[in-house]
This record gives sequence, structure tokens and C-alpha cells, in this order.
Amino acid sequence: MATLDKKTLSERDVCTKYVTPALVKAGWDLQDQVREEVTFTKGRVIVRGNLASRGKSKRADYLLSYKPNLPLAVIEVKKAHKNSVSAGMQQALEYAEMLDVPFVFSSNGDGFLMHDRTGHSVPPERELSLAEFPSPEELWQRYAAWKGIAPGKAPAVTQPYYADSTDKGPRYYQVNAVNRTIEAISQGHPRALLVMATGTGKTYTAFQIIWRLWKAGVKKRILFLADRNILVDQARINDFKPFGGVMTKIANRQVDTAYEVYLALYQALSGSDPSKDTFKQFPSDFFDLVIVDECHRGSAAENSEWRDILEYFSSATQIGLTATPKETADVSTTHYFGEPVYTYSLKQGIEDGFLAPYKVVRIDLDKDLVGWRPEKGKRDKHGREIEDRIYNQRDYDRTLVLEQRTQIVAHKVTEFLKASDRMAKTIVFCEDIDHAERMRRAIVNENPDLSAQNRRYVMQITGDNNEGKAELDNFIDPYSPYPVVVTTSKLLTTGVDAQTCKVVVLDQNIRSMTEFKQIIGRGTRIHEDQKKYFFTILDFRKATEHFADPEFDGQPLQVYSPGEEEPLVPPDQDQAEDEPSLDDEVHFPADDRDEGRVKYVVGDVPVYVLSERVQYYGNDGKLITESLKDFTRQAVRKEYASLDAFLKQWATADRKQAIIDELARHGVLFEQLEEVVGKDYSPFDLVLHVAFDQPPLTRKERAAKIRKQSYFNKYGEVARSVLEALLDKYADEGLDDLEELKLLRVHPLTQLGTPLEIVESFGGKEKYLAAVRELKEGLYKAS
Repeated sequence: MATLDKKTLSERDVCTKYVTPALVKAGWDLQDQVREEVTFTKGRVIVRGNLASRGKSKRADYLLSYKPNLPLAVIEVKKAHKNSVSAGMQQALEYAEMLDVPFVFSSNGDGFLMHDRTGHSVPPERELSLAEFPSPEELWQRYAAWKGIAPGKAPAVTQPYYADSTDKGPRYYQVNAVNRTIEAISQGHPRALLVMATGTGKTYTAFQIIWRLWKAGVKKRILFLADRNILVDQARINDFKPFGGVMTKIANRQVDTAYEVYLALYQALSGSDPSKDTFKQFPSDFFDLVIVDECHRGSAAENSEWRDILEYFSSATQIGLTATPKETADVSTTHYFGEPVYTYSLKQGIEDGFLAPYKVVRIDLDKDLVGWRPEKGKRDKHGREIEDRIYNQRDYDRTLVLEQRTQIVAHKVTEFLKASDRMAKTIVFCEDIDHAERMRRAIVNENPDLSAQNRRYVMQITGDNNEGKAELDNFIDPYSPYPVVVTTSKLLTTGVDAQTCKVVVLDQNIRSMTEFKQIIGRGTRIHEDQKKYFFTILDFRKATEHFADPEFDGQPLQVYSPGEEEPLVPPDQDQAEDEPSLDDEVHFPADDRDEGRVKYVVGDVPVYVLSERVQYYGNDGKLITESLKDFTRQAVRKEYASLDAFLKQWATADRKQAIIDELARHGVLFEQLEEVVGKDYSPFDLVLHVAFDQPPLTRKERAAKIRKQSYFNKYGEVARSVLEALLDKYADEGLDDLEELKLLRVHPLTQLGTPLEIVESFGGKEKYLAAVRELKEGLYKAS
């Protein structure tokens, strides 16, 4: 019997024949502790015009866990012909960092290279034979020592997650967040802060934290606090549903101490009148765990009445959840909760493919850029003389209403929807309630046809509008078509799970980074059933200049340190504008009203669009600000330093489309390039022209060159007709991936025979594919 040549084995063969047996011998349970080919990201969404595709997801060859979702190690395996066991180590280290595991292994089947990220091993890397792979208990003991987990605290750390029949499990970053939090509690920390971007499942993460601590018996009575009714109700109905009969929502200032899990609004527990402090009906040591949703609001301020609730239950472990930590002189999330035990950012969520990328359309209006000054003695529509000064963007819709400005914004929003999708769910953020009402009316007037079909096509949803608030659930329901366009001020800035929101319109002066992040978060969710993979921001107020701020999506904002003559409160952040009132029972945020504020209304001042530009989200997490050609040139030349390098790769590639797909994954926007250079050019010519300054040829010009070369004469009649038809597809319809066999099932190729008959006319599948490749090589020969 011939001896197996190890060097010919694939990665899967190495796993099956060498790595898996080594794990079994070391005592790892293949059923419960070992997972193979674990895909843990979705693959970044790549936007091409109005189309979207996914990039390559990340996949670990092995993920080893002590208990389900308590990962300890990753193994990256390479083919046996790699002479070193370390060939996969760098890739494995990247995965280990993302998966938050301390032990990292690479292998080629000859043995293992082990890397210990705990810092407890000297040296950190050493080679092991196949027989020396460590056991689960050995790695667990080392893990527990590294984390400082005493034996008596292990039950909470090892407690399984909640699992149901749907097989829905936590994503890798949710596992990291839950494990980091529970480990912090097990180490005796009284408070913990989790920072997770909007749309990444903070409530689900909170549920899993509570479930594990509750099931382990570590925490017996839990309070979940929020400041929006919708946050509490969504948690109770959806993620927290498994708690069933042990869970209750505190309402009507009535307390029942018979439950174990309590959900409550701050407003339902406290008020400006101490006699309304419902929370004091509980003994101060009643709860042993308090979780605060959106903790950057209310309770983050030391003088907040909501902070009184947390201080009253100070004996409980307290966990803060937020997408946007707030750090000012007198409002500090981290001062109270401490530095985050785990952070998962918007940038990382987009990179992993769990959050939607975005493009920005900046629309600059003339009166916004140059301002407006009334002529002497000018009066507004109500007969009031307008104060003589220069009004600018910060004044509009707060102290001065230019009605034609509202109309042109409504017109541009409608123009965008007509050019893309008129039924795309859209949120228009306005300055105040009055502005939201006027904007609703203007958009209705721009869309008389759809407004006539359904009165709910455009709705105002603000804190004072009961009809609008009643439609909130329909707006966030992915399968409810109406309302389509909603105008708001503060109500939808946070806590609204609008999964299918495709357009976010900014016609509001957004002064704080916290509020900006919350508003952008309305569009970042992906909903694959409804084909929502990205969203568009229409910016009329230069709000997206916040994207250029280095603090956007970075660490929490730095503490403001006022000088001697400066006020204690930072400029433009003198009030947390997204906070609801503490003095009432309204469980919606307080939209801005205009009581006590003079607001001039002017209808005869024309407003024009000065400029429009589209910006795209780049691979580095920033908006692409240079020209599309310059950006493309840089992106291509990062992969191919010269024209020769590109042509050589192109000539040797079996599938040319694979090169195009790879460039798209690196940020090249081919569909947008077509708009700039011309739609008649193939991706190959777009790259040659834009990246390497070569004169491009259209598809029809390339097809004509092939026909002049008598290329088809060597084939029989049927084969010649097939290649002619494929060439027509390339020239007339822009089809570049001619190797796709499914093309044989479309007109006019179906008239030439069945796919099998067509392939046989070339002498078989391999000869057919060789002929097509030769055709493409002829098309792309240097001109």
C-alpha cells in the first residue's frame, strides 16, 4: 500500500487526519468543546450604486471552549506543504484578539506553535508536538489564574447562555461583552460599563448577562432601568421574554415585591416631588443587580434626580449600557461606571458586516452659507418687524423661518426618494415641533399622489402628537409599509429600533457628538429580508462634519476643562438636549418647543441649492473626501504597484471577475466610476484608465477588435455562434463574467441548444471553458 504523501494534503485533510485526533487525545469533547470552521463575522457590506454585496467573512479553523460560549483558544491550520508550524500564527493572533481568547495555536500537521497572550508564559511562544496539546482543564486553570477567578466565583463565569429552539446565539462581540462583564462582577467590581454601537444588540447582551447571573444564583433580584417607554416595552416583549412570570414592569407607581426581574422607567420611579419617589417603596438592599440602559443620559449627571435611584440602590452591582459615553465637566459616564470593560464601535460593526455602511449627500443652500439680512423695517408674515442682523444656519427654524427653505429641503428629499425608492423608510430630523409640522406639510405637498393613496405616507411623530406617536410601532415594523416618511425633533433620536430605515435627513443643528451618534444610529441596522444593507444621509446643516472629528467612533469624548474666565459648562453642550423632563409622567423625550422664543416667519425670500456632493464610507471607517478617481488610483495601487503587475495578475487569473471582486472588497467603487468615466467601459478599462492613465476602450470597441482578427474561424458552426452570442452579451449588455455556465440558459444561447449540447459542440466542458478564457484574453490584450 502506497504511503500517504503529507505534502499533498489540503487544509481540511490536515485538520481531519492530524489536528482533530490530537485534540481528542488531549481530552477535548468534540461535541461540546470543539467547533470547526467557525464563521464569526458576516463580511463587510460593499455598496455599488444602489446594489450591495458582502465581502469575505472571517472564519477560524477551530474554536475551543471550556463551556459553551466561554472560548479559550483558536487554532489556525495551514497546508502540510508549509514547512513551518507557525505559518498561520499571525492570522490566528488577529482572530484571537477579536474573539478575546488568550491561547493561540497554529499548525501544519507536524505539531503546534502555541502563543500565550496572558503574559504569564516566558517565552510567550513555543512549539509543541501533536501529543503535547494541552487539555481543557489545563487551559481553564491558566485562564482562571489570568482573570483572577477564584474557585467559588467560577459558577457565574461558566454558567451557560440562554438558548432556545431557534439556535439564535450571541455574536462574538456579544460573547465578549457578556464574559467581560461577568468576570468583572466575579472579581468584585461594583460597577461596569459596556459601550456598544447602536444596532449591535445591547438589550440582548443585557438579557444574557442577567440570565447567566440569575441562573447561577449570584444575582436574585434585578432592576432594568430605561428612560423611554419603548425601550422597556421592547425589552419585555422581545429579548427578556424568557423570564416569563418572574418578570414585571413597574407602572402606576405601584410596587409588588413578589417578582425577581423588574423593568422600569426612571420617570415611573422618581419625580421632583419626593412623595413620588416610588423606588423608596423597595428596601435599599432589595436589588442586587441594576442595569441602566442609555446610561449617558440622566443618571450620568451627578446632580440628576435619576442619579438618586442608583445611589439609593448602591449596594447592588450596577451595569451601564450606552453607545455614546458622555464626558463633560459635570456629566461623566466613566466617572460613575468606570472605564468600559468592553467596547464595540460603529466602525468595527461596519467592518464585520453587522452594521450598515452609509453614504452622505451634502446639500448646501445659499442662505445657509452666506446668511441673510433683512432690509430695514422688513416685517414677517405676522406683521412683526424683524430684528436687523445677519441670520445664519443656526437661526433658521429656531428664531427665523424661511418658508422657501423648508420647501426646497422637502423638494430635495422627494427628488432623492423618486430617484431611488419612494417607499424607503425615512426619518427627517427637524429643529423643533413647529419645524417638524411644517416639514410634514411641505413633503406632503411634494408627494400629492402617494399622500392621496395613503394619508400615512408622511407623518409627524413628536412628543406632543398622539396620532403620530400611535404610528411609531408601524414605522419600526419592517413589514409595515406605512408610515414611509416621518418628521421629528427629538423623539426618534434614540431607542427606536428602525431596522429598515434607509434614509436619514439632517435638517437640525446637531451640537453634541453624543446626539449625532445617536441620530446616525437610526440607520445602521441591517435587515436582509427587506434588502436593507446600507443607508443614505441627506445633510442640509453640515452636521456630517462630525464625521471628520477624530473623536467620532473613537474613545469617549474627553473631559472639558474650562479656563479661568470660561463657564463651567462646555460650549454648545449646556444641556443634554435629548433628555426628557424629570418633572412629568410623559414617557417620551421632550421635543423642543418655541414658547418664549420669538420666531419670525418669512415667505418671500428665495432659497437656492448652491452645491451637492456625494461621499462614501471608505474601508478605513472615514468618508472619502477626495475625488473618486484619486481615491480609486490609491486603492488600486495599494494592490498593484505598476501597470505590469496588474496586467500580469490579470493574464494569469483563471477568473477575471475574482480580481474585480477583490478590488471591490478593498473599496474600489466600480459602479460610481462608471458614472464618472462612462458606462460603456468594463472594470478592466476603468482600472487601466483611472489607476494607470491608459486610454480606455469601450466594450464594443474591444468586441470589434476580436471580430476583425478572424478569431472564430477555427470553430464549428454551433461553437462559433455560441462565442458570437457571448461576445454580444459582453458588448451590448455589459456582462463581464463570461465563464458563468448559467449564461447558457439565457436568450439567445438557448436557441443554439441545451447547455449540454452547447458544451459538447466544443468537445466537452473543459474545452468550452478554455475557449471562453481565450476569448476573454483576446478581449483584454493590451491595445
